[in-house]
Amino acid sequence: MGYKQEIGRWGEGIAASFLKKKGYSIVDRNYYTREGEIDLIALLEEEGEIVLVFVEVKTRTGERFGYPEEAFTRRKWDHLLRAINLYFEGQPDIDHPWQIDLVAIQILGNDRPPDIRHFENIVMGYD
Repeated sequence: MGYKQEIGRWGEGIAASFLKKKGYSIVDRNYYTREGEIDLIALLEEEGEIVLVFVEVKTRTGERFGYPEEAFTRRKWDHLLRAINLYFEGQPDIDHPWQIDLVAIQILGNDRPPDIRHFENIVMGYD
């Protein structure tokens, strides 16, 4: 596994811990399809209803390449939506409402905790 993949896996672990503290239950990690990977799949109970949450995690080691959330491009969004459709094809009994969350993690140095930003129920508005 290369450095970039190690950072990504580390970030996914941080995101999973962060989400658990917020009440999410992680049900799957690194769900692979022919369209791409879903980083985390979680369940969240909101107002008595269970919501299935597909979580994209973006991690950056510094500021040189911009904010992590800027790496969630239209192309990545399209792949994620196709991967989610394949997930549902393989899980026909799931009838929960669902949403997509983004967790952006920025490592700011060895002596500082990572900056974690959680974007809930995102919708991409591209023209």
